[in-house]
Amino acid sequence: MNKKVLYKFISVFFLLTLWQVLSIVIGADFLLASPISVVKRLSTLIFENDFIKTVLFSFARIGIGFLCAFSLGILLAIAASRYHLIEYFLWPFVSVIKSVPVASFIILCLIWLDYEKLTVIIAFLIAFPAIYSNVLQGMKNADKQLAEVGKLYHVPFQRRFLYIYLPSIKPFLISSCNVAVGMAWKAGVAAEVIGIVKGSIGEKLYESKIYFQNADLLAWTVVIVFVSAFSEKLFVLLLVRLFRRIEQI
Repeated sequence: MNKKVLYKFISVFFLLTLWQVLSIVIGADFLLASPISVVKRLSTLIFENDFIKTVLFSFARIGIGFLCAFSLGILLAIAASRYHLIEYFLWPFVSVIKSVPVASFIILCLIWLDYEKLTVIIAFLIAFPAIYSNVLQGMKNADKQLAEVGKLYHVPFQRRFLYIYLPSIKPFLISSCNVAVGMAWKAGVAAEVIGIVKGSIGEKLYESKIYFQNADLLAWTVVIVFVSAFSEKLFVLLLVRLFRRIEQI
């Protein structure tokens, strides 16, 4: 067995053991359900009629928000690298989005927008700065001398982007997506909890809290972790394959 896999297995086992001990010490499932109680609840939860519908509801809205952030982040970063005025114009907006607490955005969006759009907007706002900043940094890290030679010989920007800038952007974009997908899920579900968005995972978490159903709360948390991790791995895998195909052109 690979040492990294073994160490990860040991760390997970230690965490589960600690969790089990704490649940025994507390002695109240409504305060901290044991891992066994959570697994039992999860085994019934996934077969409930509205489980798939609830997961897909949140998955679709968070996914749309992230994809919008991904697309717009790349486009604006490319534009900002070519025209510094755009970079200076976007700087305060990106800085504010980075520094303002998620809860503030959620409350503002609840005042201004329909709650059904809340998850999409929050997922977009949280993922956008990471994508934009990393792609912009990748553009700036490209070989400047090679770029100047391309300009000198009037090579179209599309070809310069493909062969000069894209290899530089690749590690930055993949790294940012590894972080941004998880951030989008955290913020999106938080928005659903605060906004009590009907039919969402966030609503299920809110109901668990209201009725002191700690096993349900932790079971849905496990679902979020798995779906978020799956989304991240799938998107990054597709992105890496896309880069490989582009490199073969």
